[in-house]
Amino acid sequence: MTPRSLARPALLYLSLGVSAAAQPPLTTEPPAASERTMLPTIKVTTPHAKPRAARAKPKPATAATAPSAAPPSYATGAPNVAGGPPIQPTMASQMMVSGQDLNARPVTRPGEILEAAPGLAVIDHSDGGKANQYYLRGYNLDHGTDLAIFVDDMPINLPTHAHGQGYADLNWLMPETVNGLNIRKGPYFADVGDFATAGSLFINLRDSVDHNMILESVGSFDYQRYFTLGSTQLGGGSLLYAGEVNYYDGPWDTPDHMNKLSSLLRYSQGTATDGFSASAMAYSNTWTSTDQIPLRAIQSGLVGLYGELDPTDGGDTSRFSLSARMAQSDSDGSWKANAYLVKYEMDLFKNYTWFTTDPVNGDQFHQHDDRIYGGVGASRTIDGTLFDLPTETVFGIQSRYDAIKLGLSNTVDRMFLSNVLTDHVREGNAGIYAENTVHWTDWLRTALGWRGDYYAASVNSIIQAANSGNNQAAIGSPKFRMVFGPFAKTEFFLGAGMGYHSNDARSTTTTEVPGDPTMGQGAAPLLVRSKGAEVGVRSKAFPGLDGSVSLFILDQKSELFFDGDTGDTTAGRPSRRTGIEFTNDYRPVSWLHIDADLALTRARFLGYDLAQEQLYLSLAGFPQAQIGNAPGNYVYNAPWMVASAGLTLGEATGWFGALRWRYISSRPLTEDGAFQSPPFSVFNGNIGYRFGNGWRIQLDGLNLLNARTDQATYAYGSLLKTDSLFAMCFPKIGPPTAPTAVCQNGVMDYVLHPIEPLAVRLTLAATF
Repeated sequence: MTPRSLARPALLYLSLGVSAAAQPPLTTEPPAASERTMLPTIKVTTPHAKPRAARAKPKPATAATAPSAAPPSYATGAPNVAGGPPIQPTMASQMMVSGQDLNARPVTRPGEILEAAPGLAVIDHSDGGKANQYYLRGYNLDHGTDLAIFVDDMPINLPTHAHGQGYADLNWLMPETVNGLNIRKGPYFADVGDFATAGSLFINLRDSVDHNMILESVGSFDYQRYFTLGSTQLGGGSLLYAGEVNYYDGPWDTPDHMNKLSSLLRYSQGTATDGFSASAMAYSNTWTSTDQIPLRAIQSGLVGLYGELDPTDGGDTSRFSLSARMAQSDSDGSWKANAYLVKYEMDLFKNYTWFTTDPVNGDQFHQHDDRIYGGVGASRTIDGTLFDLPTETVFGIQSRYDAIKLGLSNTVDRMFLSNVLTDHVREGNAGIYAENTVHWTDWLRTALGWRGDYYAASVNSIIQAANSGNNQAAIGSPKFRMVFGPFAKTEFFLGAGMGYHSNDARSTTTTEVPGDPTMGQGAAPLLVRSKGAEVGVRSKAFPGLDGSVSLFILDQKSELFFDGDTGDTTAGRPSRRTGIEFTNDYRPVSWLHIDADLALTRARFLGYDLAQEQLYLSLAGFPQAQIGNAPGNYVYNAPWMVASAGLTLGEATGWFGALRWRYISSRPLTEDGAFQSPPFSVFNGNIGYRFGNGWRIQLDGLNLLNARTDQATYAYGSLLKTDSLFAMCFPKIGPPTAPTAVCQNGVMDYVLHPIEPLAVRLTLAATF
């Protein structure tokens, strides 16, 4: 029997067994009459007060007449246990989205729920278990370079990752376990350091559920998902469990054969401000992937739209984590603390240039990342006064340490050919921060903060000892926010601050080109400065409508990055982004939710790219290699517009449905703008019925209009055996007839990963 056939029923049997033994969900009973304390009567008089009719005395609370409980945090997005007090937005772009709203969205992969952040686009340029690609505020964030993501204060971004700096994989996330999403944008907040230039997202998990659940989904292209979620009271707290088995082939000529297993065990006790929670999570995934392919291969008939040039691409990954949080309040304020420990591993096999470097075996490579990372954090909030003005002052510390083993090797059909890199990296950081909020009047408050970070890295390059070394860096980042209002249910916001992102530690100690010790290479800085400013307005003046507008500017000193695909360091120029965002959330009645967001951004490099000019000149005489390589100021793959709109209908029982539109504009794919991607526009929707007995049936439609566009598009040089340039670079007899620079660059072309065609998924769920 195959692992796949075993996995399908296993989760359902487990959920039935656990649920049979589970106690009823934790409930809160009203206090007995003998335990209540009567408050003293207070008499209030006012001059010339008109007599009022006497109010009827309320009846004592009983089981039948007790006031209804507050809505669960899953429906409101309120902080979970040990999550701290509710957050009061101090920027127009800051917001919270409940788990209920997140799970009303029809999505193809878990990471897409993050698109609840206005202006954020989450796409896939590969399949299976590879992390999503993110776009926000004119950034092509790749897999998370300038977008910090946390789950219950545990950082997800991985520095010095084998595939890309800041790699943030959320394929292990089970959306039904999410309690809420807190969204912040820009480097204006003192409690976040690395990777937060464009924004930071805080995912909070659920502590308990009112009813246990089992769920089965089946759909197009052999999509299968089995999920269970439940909780039971234990030791004065709540024990929550969840598990998922997911299999998917996709529409590709070579099936993905994705096998994913995820699980969560979580214990919580207390409240958001006085409580404790601990979580254990496990995840594994294996897959075969159809990656991007050159347009000329499709047009020539070499492969179909859903075909591939290397059918052995793919990988496997696993993640195991333990995390805990505590919160406590007292007469002077409150404090929070958290700790986490994560074991992570990934093996990725990719071929992006096909036969550019190896005309016989091809250019497939293997990236290996094996790490353990852990960290702690603590903060203290003191409520006080300054010149009789109310204040809150926060002091905090954070620390993290990563022990990493990295490898890059050449392969063919996933079989080893030769090593390129083998590195052992030790990377640690410590940060301190302070932020003071002053309530000057009931319509003006300010927050002034500062953050200091220290980084230290040690690189042991096993193959090229010259690239070994140690590096240290420190950086300080001031922060400021101001809120005016509310005036007629309208507030005005101002923010400014500095931030940074770290570079791959290996790029900071390198002296030789990886794989070629004969060529020298300069090192990159460990930390790269960014700064930004933002003004905005948020209004709730119109009943049921929460609308906001934000204008921002973001500068980055250098878009330096370490290219894990080749082992090379690429030094980018300074860049600037300016933009405006419109956000609207309308809830006129309880059964109707309408949202519409629009983000417009102009992203440009600053200065002149002399190195690109030299490359362009070296390709003269070969237009198929030279096109797209002229110097320019476009930030490649940065969309100028991201838009979305959604309509959600339904109550707790009865019919429900949702329709969502996602749009990403065309993007310059080279800095001279010679190549432009097609726009991405797709509609997803669902419809279903919730029965009063806890059953639910739901039908999801993905890419409802069967759009034909690219999920991801790039433009770069490569060689196929059918290219005329291939014969010039690798002739059967005699030396190459094309210059080395031309052969190393290859044929410039669009390289794309198509959007998946129309797919449907049917879900049957039961609660008990």
